[in-house]
Amino acid sequence: MLTAYGYSTSGNCWKVKTILELTGHAFKWVEINSNAGETRTQKFLALNPNGKIPIVELDNGEVITESNAILLHFAQGTRFLPPPGLARTRVAEWLFFEQYSHEPYIAVGRQLVSFLGGKEKNAARLPEIWERGHKALKVMETRLAAHKYLAGDSLSIADIALYAYTHRAGEGDFDLTPYPGLRAWLARVAAEPGIVSMQPARTAVS
Repeated sequence: MLTAYGYSTSGNCWKVKTILELTGHAFKWVEINSNAGETRTQKFLALNPNGKIPIVELDNGEVITESNAILLHFAQGTRFLPPPGLARTRVAEWLFFEQYSHEPYIAVGRQLVSFLGGKEKNAARLPEIWERGHKALKVMETRLAAHKYLAGDSLSIADIALYAYTHRAGEGDFDLTPYPGLRAWLARVAAEPGIVSMQPARTAVS
C-alpha cells in the first residue's frame, strides 16, 4: 500500500490526499507535524533529504516529493490530466503559477495571520504579501470570469492545485468578494464528487 506523509492543515498536503482519493488509490496516511520538528528526524530525512512534506512512498520503496509532482504522477491516465500536447501544457502552466505566483503569498498570508502570531506580529510583512496575493487572484479571476475551470473544460489537477489554498484564503485575511468568477469556481470545485474541504487553521503549517 502507498504511504502518504503530510499535515492535514497544509494545502500542499491536501492536494496529495485529494488526488489519491479521486484516483481510487488505497493509501496509509501518516500525519507529520513539520512545526514540531517531525520532518527533521533522521528517519524522515532518509525519505526526503529536503525535510519537507508532503511525500508519497510507493509500494517498491521509491519516494515522490513535491506536491505538484505528486499530482502529475497520480493523474497520469486519468480524466484529471490531458494527454501530452498543448492541453497538458496548459495544466502545467497553472501548476507553475501556483508554486511561484500564488502559494508564496496566499499560503504564507494564511500562515502569518492564522498560525504564526497574527496580523499585529507580522504587520511589517503582510502588506506586500496581500498585494502580491491579490495580484495572483486577479490573474485567476481573468480566466475564471469566462471559463468554468482553469485549464480546459473540466476539473483537472490545475484546479486541485489552486483550490487548495484559495478556498482557505480568508484565513490569510484575503477578501474574495471582488472576484465573482473565482468564487463561482470555488463553489463548482467544492461540488465535485470526492472534493472535501481542507481542515481549518489550527497550528502552523508547512
